[in-house]
Amino acid sequence: MTRGTTLLVLFALTVVGQALTPTTVLTTVDQARLKAVFENARPFTDLASAHYSILGLKLLGAQIPNTHDNCNYVKSAVDYKSPESLYYASAATKALGNCQLSNSNAQNTLQAAIKDGVDVPTLFFVVSALANLGLPVNSNEVVNALTEALKTDDSILSGSMALHIAAQLSKETDVKVIFESIEDLVAQADEVGEKYLQFEGDLGLTSFFVVGAYRLAGQQNKAPLIMEDQAVKFANYLLSRKHVQSPKNAYDVAAGLSTLGNNKVNCITCCLCVCLFTFQYHIPVCITRESSMTVSSAQSKVQVRVSNVMSGALGKLTVKADSAERKEDGAVVLSNSALSSVPKDNTLYELDFLKTKAGRGFYTIEFSVAADKPDSRLIGLSGAQVEVKVVTTVNVEEVELSLEDKDQSTPPRVTKVQYPQKTGSNLAGDHHQNLVMKFLLKDKADNSAMEAHQAFVRLTNKRTKQEVIFVAEADDDHVYKFELDIGASAKEHFNSLSGLYAMDLVVGDALIQNPFAWNVADLQLKFPEDSATSEEKPNLYQPREEIKHMFREPEVRPPATVSTAFTGLVLLPVLILLGLWIKLGVNIANFPLSLSAIGFHIGLGSILVLYYLFFVQLNMFHTLKYLAILGTLTFLAGNRLLGSIANKRKQLLRSRLR
Repeated sequence: MTRGTTLLVLFALTVVGQALTPTTVLTTVDQARLKAVFENARPFTDLASAHYSILGLKLLGAQIPNTHDNCNYVKSAVDYKSPESLYYASAATKALGNCQLSNSNAQNTLQAAIKDGVDVPTLFFVVSALANLGLPVNSNEVVNALTEALKTDDSILSGSMALHIAAQLSKETDVKVIFESIEDLVAQADEVGEKYLQFEGDLGLTSFFVVGAYRLAGQQNKAPLIMEDQAVKFANYLLSRKHVQSPKNAYDVAAGLSTLGNNKVNCITCCLCVCLFTFQYHIPVCITRESSMTVSSAQSKVQVRVSNVMSGALGKLTVKADSAERKEDGAVVLSNSALSSVPKDNTLYELDFLKTKAGRGFYTIEFSVAADKPDSRLIGLSGAQVEVKVVTTVNVEEVELSLEDKDQSTPPRVTKVQYPQKTGSNLAGDHHQNLVMKFLLKDKADNSAMEAHQAFVRLTNKRTKQEVIFVAEADDDHVYKFELDIGASAKEHFNSLSGLYAMDLVVGDALIQNPFAWNVADLQLKFPEDSATSEEKPNLYQPREEIKHMFREPEVRPPATVSTAFTGLVLLPVLILLGLWIKLGVNIANFPLSLSAIGFHIGLGSILVLYYLFFVQLNMFHTLKYLAILGTLTFLAGNRLLGSIANKRKQLLRSRLR
């Protein structure tokens, strides 16, 4: 696998607008939660948990509590004969600072482990522990052992460990083959939904590879063989797992995101110490909405946070809203609008969205970022999208209530109501009339007629509190009209229960800032079946009577004479059989007097007796239980009896053939 310098330079200098950007960010709240996971791991129960807890706190820049106690625990828990145990302990003591292991005991174990046939994991533990303890590492010997070990184990985990091993060797060591394996390992990652890149759904393996790849790239002063969109997808996967609860998983998230949040940049210089080419590393740029999704006249600004995946600042930036498109009709309300920075927060930028005269609706705003000081590490600079909704205040106008005679013999009585007032007197209607309500909803921002997602008329019986809800529909001119045939709906909706009803108008919508339930009037309704005996609508939620299962009553047995006669008829064939055997003469000399033969015939007889008891006394469940026992014994005895008979026949046949 060879690559020319020209290809690397072109790859490093090419700037392509990335449509793929991180979906979220590890906020300060997320980091505080991960710190709590590390702190709650104490008191430690094993060395690995102590290792991940201590390293995780240091990685997040938190103070490590009880340093002395932690050091004593690590020293007491380490097994100097185990390279893995020494790896965990050496990393923990290095992070603690003023804590030392017995280097002489550790060095003997670690150097003895580098031998022919050593596997990749052991080699990783050995090299990492030696590096943590500041002990010398024979790089050439390690490379030879690693090359042989990879021939027998080429798994993703072993390949990732090889990256970490190579990153800890001297810079003069030839690890070109291991470095170029980064691209092959990335090709084995699973892509999910064109947003995430992971290894077999394993958080630890994915994070371990990401850290190893960028660690080795930094040691070799080469651009990591990971494409920009692949780096963003790795970041998205790690961010999707930020709600983990175990110390190991929390460390994996923090380690992977810390690597993608800040990695160094290297230059190729000439003799005049001028930076000719910059090797491009990867820092995904995260653009996340900081303000509420709702934009209104009271809160007209949209705030976004522009940071790395660890919520860290990226320096001075120019942030622009490239476009804002309304989802409903695709209308674009702004383009190429610069955002202003928020004082005292160098990661926060804001845009006064209502200056665009954007009407109510859902909008998708697309952003782009440019660094004032060029930084080739920044990726995902364009294509980040944030969704907002513009809400409005609604007014209710031209509200009219009327009771119209069905035969139109008299003109309707129209009552006009002003929101939020209520009619001065009660309205009375009977089954000869129709109740009609008309109203208009207007957007307060531009005084235009509008429709709401939910518009209901609710009638509530003031005595029983039973509610009846109807939908109000708008016509082509956005005028809402509700009409109720009092007589036709009496039984179906009101259970023919006359009385005083409260009439409410209920209006709501995701884009309405002031949804309301307005008590418009009180109505005295009289239905045709109104009487003192009229039943109220039953309560559907009251407890019902317990349902008790009743078994079918057993049928009456026939008289004893009938049963006796039937029994005699059933036994008659047996008596006839016995009589014929006596007359013909029965030869029982060949009956085998074996345990199997006697058991088989006794079992058959017992089953017949059981059937009789079932007929006169036992129920089906007891009968089946006894039958299972008798049937099993009878089967085993019969099987053995038949086998013995077959053997006797074979012996008789052989004797005749001789």
